[in-house]
Amino acid sequence: MIAFAPAAVLLLLFLASMWKDRRRFRNAVLLGLTLIWASIGVLFLIPSLPPVLAIAAVVLVLLVPALGTLVLGVFLVRNGITMLRKEGRRPANLLSLAAGLGIFGLIALIAYTGDRGSPAMDAAVGGLVLLVGYVSFLFACFLAYAFLYGRTHVRSEVDYVVVLGSGLVGGERVPPLLASRLEKGRRIQAAQAARNGGKVPLLLVSGGQGPDEKLAEARAMADWLIAQGVAPELIRLEDRSRTTDENLAFSRALMEEETGPDYRCVVVTNNFHAFRAAMTARKAGVNGQVVGSPTARYFWPSATIREFVAVFWEHRLVNLVVCGAIVVATGVAALVAA
Repeated sequence: MIAFAPAAVLLLLFLASMWKDRRRFRNAVLLGLTLIWASIGVLFLIPSLPPVLAIAAVVLVLLVPALGTLVLGVFLVRNGITMLRKEGRRPANLLSLAAGLGIFGLIALIAYTGDRGSPAMDAAVGGLVLLVGYVSFLFACFLAYAFLYGRTHVRSEVDYVVVLGSGLVGGERVPPLLASRLEKGRRIQAAQAARNGGKVPLLLVSGGQGPDEKLAEARAMADWLIAQGVAPELIRLEDRSRTTDENLAFSRALMEEETGPDYRCVVVTNNFHAFRAAMTARKAGVNGQVVGSPTARYFWPSATIREFVAVFWEHRLVNLVVCGAIVVATGVAALVAA
């Protein structure tokens, strides 16, 4: 069982870090490292396992990820085509298609160079695989922990339900994506009132007026909630922000001004954005977790990739150092092989 010692240590570190604050990206990395070392531990056990269990272990640790990569590639390509058909050819809508084609492109490149027998080319392809492997590992960590974080529920009493804005249609109408957030916020408010003896938290809608908008997002969001039956006196507006960072910073200032530093809140955004919004909330000093509202299934993959790219760039110092080290090591290996 000593083969599982690293996984056990990493699991304890993950649980401790998560207990301290669930809104850290290092939680995602620790979770990923725990799963990798657990898989390595399983491989070490294979020689001592009965034949049936040994085959099952090999399939689970090696074959499933390999087949999963192919299935993922097919899924991403199909989703990319759906995105183009439903959302248009904006760069953000091409992400899932690009990722799917990238998977098959890398597989084809490995197959092509495998028969060439060129040490320099092998070194270059090996470096590319390492680079893609590093980014893929971080993405898998992000995806797994974002799914886990998305299971967050509002269990304790809160003073505010903060709903983040996301842009208006035609400069004045609430789109379905934003309506999903508002409906989630409204339901949390109602559930809190029913559970906490009638004490109703305030709905704080956050979003300023963009250059192409006729009114502040917060105003349109408040009007939508009022139309759904929410009393105007139970709504607060934060109408200056332009970014998620400002959404949370300005909302925090408003809550502290009205209630004091001991306020408690929950932040509502869409499910694909929940984990990154949680990390932003932590940096902004917001006292509350983030929950996600439903998103159209076809929209989720590209949106999730976009969120990961943003998180990767937020941690660009360490990521660029690691990627740069891989590139340099690959160049040296290729020169030596040549």
